[in-house]
Amino acid sequence: MKVLIIEDEPLAASHLKALINECDTEMEVVDVLDSVKSAEAWLNANAHPALIFMDVHLGDGLCFEIFKRVNIASFIIFTTAYDQYALQAFKVNSIDYLLKPLSRQPLCNALQKYKTFAAKEHADKMLPDMSMLLEAIQNKTPQYKERFVVKVGAHIRLVKTDEIACFYSSEKATYLLTQSGNNYLVDYPLEKLTGMLDPAKFFRISRQYIAAIDAIDDVVSLGPLRLKVKMAACKRNDMLVSRDKVKSFKKWLEGNNVHG
Repeated sequence: MKVLIIEDEPLAASHLKALINECDTEMEVVDVLDSVKSAEAWLNANAHPALIFMDVHLGDGLCFEIFKRVNIASFIIFTTAYDQYALQAFKVNSIDYLLKPLSRQPLCNALQKYKTFAAKEHADKMLPDMSMLLEAIQNKTPQYKERFVVKVGAHIRLVKTDEIACFYSSEKATYLLTQSGNNYLVDYPLEKLTGMLDPAKFFRISRQYIAAIDAIDDVVSLGPLRLKVKMAACKRNDMLVSRDKVKSFKKWLEGNNVHG
């Protein structure tokens, strides 16, 4: 049976693919897509698979935008990191969902539920109406990313944005640093992260750093247009605010919602 994965975080997609194989070795993942745009193009160019695993929040928008543009003939299992508010909408629409971080048993149970449903006569005519689900998610989905999937050895875990002190780039890679001092590799460059994070909480102080307001312990003036940011979590001594960002950084510290 052919399966499609729509997931914008490579670590989460790899983890999901491995779990699918553990639950059912006969399932073939035909492709992994990471955006609304790529999913729309793929679904318009290929035969639809029996089943699609679909992350709710993709890098370029909500996955439900795909349903507005493509008449999907597949069964859907959503993967979501959202809180309880959205889950009732899934239940009402008889759609299964998996909460991140994904684990083996819930995924196997969801696959069994799908097989039972798909085996029913005229199952293809029982696909749920997406309108109620779309309305519920669009009305309550947070605009900015609330957590990140990271790899810790052989494990996958979630790091909430409230736990993050800063993001930084080093040797062509991007990392997040938690307020407890742990470093994790992330899949996004700083340029993309800037648009994914709440500008009231995060500010890109330079080409190398995005700082979290709650992690800043001190700001030292080194001159009229030179500021150094100090954090207990960060032992590096190079957290300097770019000269062209000093004015907007000061406004941000005062609570003005400006983008770094």
